[in-house]
Amino acid sequence: MHLPHQRGPLHDLPDTPEAYDAVLADVVEQALRRITPEGNLEHPDCDDDIGDTSLGITSLLALAWQRGKDPRLPEAVRRSLAFHLRERVYTDDNPGYPNLRLRDSRLPYARYVLEPGAHPIGDWPSTVWALLQLVDVLELADGLLDDEQRQELALLGHGYWRWLTEVTFFNPQEAGNQAIGCVVGGLMLARHLPQEAAAVRARALRLYTDEIRAHRVRDRGALLPPEHGGAYDNNYGPISLSFLAQAHRVSGEEVFAEDGDTLARYIDARLTGGGFDNGGPRYSEQHSAFESVLGLRYFGQRIGADLGRYRGDSRWARHAVKPDGGVDGHFAWMLVWQIQDDSRWQRTPSTAPRRHQLRSGAVSVAFDDRMTPAIVEAGGAYCLPAAVGRQHGFGPVTDGFLLCRPMGEVRVRDLSAGNLTAKLVTKPVVGRDHVLRYVRSLYVTDGAVLWTTVAVERLDGDPYLLAGLPYAEDDGDRVRRTSQAPVASAGRLRLTHPDGQGPDRFDARSELTQEQAAFALAADPRGYGNPDEGWSHLVASTALEAGPVTDAPDDLHVFAVRYGTSEPFTVRVEQTPEGLTVRTARFTAVLGPDDAHGEPELTLLPA
Repeated sequence: MHLPHQRGPLHDLPDTPEAYDAVLADVVEQALRRITPEGNLEHPDCDDDIGDTSLGITSLLALAWQRGKDPRLPEAVRRSLAFHLRERVYTDDNPGYPNLRLRDSRLPYARYVLEPGAHPIGDWPSTVWALLQLVDVLELADGLLDDEQRQELALLGHGYWRWLTEVTFFNPQEAGNQAIGCVVGGLMLARHLPQEAAAVRARALRLYTDEIRAHRVRDRGALLPPEHGGAYDNNYGPISLSFLAQAHRVSGEEVFAEDGDTLARYIDARLTGGGFDNGGPRYSEQHSAFESVLGLRYFGQRIGADLGRYRGDSRWARHAVKPDGGVDGHFAWMLVWQIQDDSRWQRTPSTAPRRHQLRSGAVSVAFDDRMTPAIVEAGGAYCLPAAVGRQHGFGPVTDGFLLCRPMGEVRVRDLSAGNLTAKLVTKPVVGRDHVLRYVRSLYVTDGAVLWTTVAVERLDGDPYLLAGLPYAEDDGDRVRRTSQAPVASAGRLRLTHPDGQGPDRFDARSELTQEQAAFALAADPRGYGNPDEGWSHLVASTALEAGPVTDAPDDLHVFAVRYGTSEPFTVRVEQTPEGLTVRTARFTAVLGPDDAHGEPELTLLPA
């Protein structure tokens, strides 16, 4: 079973002017067939996310006219714009909308659902989207609209802006992408309001500073715009990056470049080399597609990283579509900006070592905030943190207790030698006995396989290394579910599955995806619950369990696992005057004593 939203890397999409002209030509033909006598360009099956969609198609028609001067388009633009102004602008308060600060303002807004009171919670982002579609039409209006029509459209945009920033609470869904989108709308609108330009621009920049930037959330060493109560979401995080790219393009303000660079480096670190990722407070595995292209391309070029490896949803490869493949205008503004932007994909990886990532060739490890692997990629397979006794991660297990949560500072050392790349992670941990122990985890890769060696003070009982949950594999075109991975151990290795059934036990042999399982455990309904929080309630999962090597020093338990191949291997571990020495057929690594600053020393010698 393929994961429904983990498809091709986004940089595989052709992005030449000819390719974009072909996309627009398809949109034009669909729109001209669909347009009603009233000028409506909405998809016939559209019932939510509807308040901006006809206007979005109008903006694409305006862009197509500017690029090709198709004589059929001016009349379609004027008719569809008149439809929006006449039928999709609301000034009466939506019954039940809870986020108003001022009632009966008579200022315009767009509805998420047209029926009064049906689902008003989405009106704020729908109005942001309508503002963005509107400013795109304004900027593409040369030769299409007369001065009176331009002025009417600009006044509507100012009304949308005031409703978003004065009549309602700002960013009521705590969604960073919506909030930054609103700021972008204000910055673009200001260019079309001669009298209010300075005030609108200043207000937009102040909202970004005070309401978005001041509330950033730290994860993996980066300050990020919060998304639906979490630090990062797979679907919306890259959309926020696209908004930051557009904000920098239209304003030139360095703050958007700085924050975009930070978010881009964060995405680069958490993304596997194969482009797979999961996790988020709204959607764990659902990936945006064309909505991410602008940000990933723009900032990938800025930071020198191949962010285009991010796997998108190719059903939305160019624009939002309905199940029948028909174009939907909901995200049209992003396609407009993507076509207008002239940045190009950075195709080669960043070579700078990252604290929260180890990456070489076809091997990568993305580390979480505690420097525990969040995803291990090797041999085309992806392993997630396994669960035992409601504890999640990679690390030694003794008496049912997982030793991976740090109790103190986590030390990291990166090193390269020949074609080998290594990372040593040292973290203090406390078990049930309240004894402080040091877990030393060494990761070494040659770009084809990954060796992991974990050493810890000798443990009681029958300890083992929780070495991951085999979850997905790359078949060259898509990512699909699996319950196996090419893994070997220098000790015994077994693949276990949880006893019993229930939503809090995840068996990788089932067809259930991680996201579906996480939503089932979340406190709120699917789409509104926090899958990251839901997944934290998982009690047990399929797991790789590796026993200790037999010839370790008497005072240590040492575990050795190799990802990327199931071929047997041997490892020798001994205590030498230089430190703990690990020997394999490919390398010798010495985990030396701490230096004068308490940092662990590491020596790596290719065989």
